[in-house]
Amino acid sequence: QVQLVESGGGLLQAGGSLRLSCAFSGRAFSRYSMGWFRQAPGKERDFVAAISRAGGTRNYGDAVKGRFTLPRDNNKNTVFLQMNSLKSDDTGVYYCAADRTISSSTSTQLHDYEYWGQGTQVPVSS
Repeated sequence: QVQLVESGGGLLQAGGSLRLSCAFSGRAFSRYSMGWFRQAPGKERDFVAAISRAGGTRNYGDAVKGRFTLPRDNNKNTVFLQMNSLKSDDTGVYYCAADRTISSSTSTQLHDYEYWGQGTQVPVSS
């Protein structure tokens, strides 16, 4: 059974930076593409970013392009979300997700991800 544990969330001011981590365990990490989603209060869970199994393909939501990056370390079974130039609109609970796939691409769709972490809070004050 795959387990995902996010960490790194915390209160920030707009303009700041934060790095989230997602530790993966239970299966072969390299067989999973990884995604980050976020859910603002009272809103649906939205796609933020995803990275393919080997890290060759990255996909970013329009709201975060140019500000967020998505490093992946297959030796440490960890995926990160580096968030820069944070805005108050980035506030939400950030979830890490894993998609067991043979594809080298990524998905922006929640239903494609079989495993989810518990989420970590990222409040950004303006």
